[in-house]
Amino acid sequence: AIIQGRIHIGLTGDQLEYLGQQAGTAVRKCSRRDLPLALAAGEDGATTVTGTMILAHLAGIELFATGGIGGVHRGHPFDVSADLAELGRTPVTVVSSGAKSILDLPATRELLETNGVPVIGYGVDEMPAFFARSSGLPVDARLDTPEAVAAVIRARRDLSLQNGLLVTVPVPEAAAADPAEMEAAIAQATREADDQGIHGPAATPWLLRRMVELTNGRSLEANVALLRNNGRVAAQIAAALGQTG
Repeated sequence: AIIQGRIHIGLTGDQLEYLGQQAGTAVRKCSRRDLPLALAAGEDGATTVTGTMILAHLAGIELFATGGIGGVHRGHPFDVSADLAELGRTPVTVVSSGAKSILDLPATRELLETNGVPVIGYGVDEMPAFFARSSGLPVDARLDTPEAVAAVIRARRDLSLQNGLLVTVPVPEAAAADPAEMEAAIAQATREADDQGIHGPAATPWLLRRMVELTNGRSLEANVALLRNNGRVAAQIAAALGQTG
């Protein structure tokens, strides 16, 4: 995160509380384009997947966990998250439950391929769909252990490739949402966003908040569960990577 124009790699409890108490517009959503703006202006900022990749790479951190990456927005093929480009040019591994399911997942998958990003299915053959365990879209390889993922990270490092790696982990089965319910809520939320002219950086946060309302909190429960699980898997991969160098 960025606090008053200074980069922080890791946050204390007080710093987390400080950022959480700021009004939504007081904390800049920091992607690649926003980092120098926030630093120069002495602003507060929370990093996107792209921003986190950049700062992690500068700090020598090789992987991190998140909920879901950004991608191509439904009905707006030119509204594409910078996450897809960053994964193609920054050598950091991102552990996530695929792309956020409010997005155009087939188009997002195609752009990952175009950008040369290996998509790994952790224990699965299909890319997860964030709230749901499967999207119907194939992964490039299925790997079932942290050691196997660590081996791919080392191989990419040995080749001096500058692209990232996306490790996709499905939401735990007990917390997975009903795909039909989620799809109906996504369709309604997307229509409402279009009707209200909500687009660009504001679209994803608005859509996710609306999803919580439309699903009576079930989407939030799945989101929290997958975040915790992704953090656990990322820690296991990091441990395996540390054991073998």
